[in-house]
Amino acid sequence: MKLEDIKKILIVGSGTMGQQIALLFAINGYDVVMNDISDDILNKAFERLKKFAGNLERSNQYSKDVLDLAIQRIRLISDPETAAKDVDLISESVPEDPELKGKVFRMFHDFCPPETLFTTNTSSLIPSMFAESTGRPERLCALHFHDITITKVVDIMPHPGTASDIVNVLKELLEKMGQIPIMMDKEHHGYLFNNMLMAFLASALTLAQKGVAPIAEIDKAWTGIMHTFSGPFGIMDVIGLDTVWKICDYWASSRNDKQAIANANFLKTYVDAGKTGVKTGEGFYGYK
Repeated sequence: MKLEDIKKILIVGSGTMGQQIALLFAINGYDVVMNDISDDILNKAFERLKKFAGNLERSNQYSKDVLDLAIQRIRLISDPETAAKDVDLISESVPEDPELKGKVFRMFHDFCPPETLFTTNTSSLIPSMFAESTGRPERLCALHFHDITITKVVDIMPHPGTASDIVNVLKELLEKMGQIPIMMDKEHHGYLFNNMLMAFLASALTLAQKGVAPIAEIDKAWTGIMHTFSGPFGIMDVIGLDTVWKICDYWASSRNDKQAIANANFLKTYVDAGKTGVKTGEGFYGYK
């Protein structure tokens, strides 16, 4: 696989990051297919994607013409076999469960051309946890995007079995797209930034869960001293509380960490109430 061979991208999982990644590839001229488990989920995701594109236009990050053309390059296909036809690269953003990721990739291994690159946007797992399940471990690499409205940084994290030429192609791809590749020499849960971020968010959740101070005061303590736009709870609202909860719950259960379990349960009360952050209009704060 060479850089010029990559023309069609399959986005598996149409949540917040799936939408952003799809739009970024489309903005850069790639044909994009978005896949999820139902047409209804895809249609709702596409409406959110278009609203997100409107935000990029209003913030003068991209022109209306560029965004309109990008949206036209995106197709919605719920049938996995049809979605996988002739794709050159998969970007996967399904929930943070290594068994689920392995099953999804294994399914697409049967449908995709043998040269298709498999990339995972996992936030906290490492590729080797599900590499063998994919059917093509040598062509699997973590390609982790952050919020595209605030950064161009993208993490590239191979597992021990990733072919070196795959890593090089992904680096070239990001550079062509005007992104900033962060190259990792070895696997590490949470990459670099996310590893630091999760410790920061866990500290804030512990303070709130123990009732040390109200959420707004915890955020104010951070923003007032660090002069940032958002505090930890505002950041979690942007990420999506369902996503943060899944990550916290997975690691809390894996490590049997009592405080982490308490933090995960604290988050779950918001998730169960449908308050998952900016995308639903309400999380720790209201956005309607």
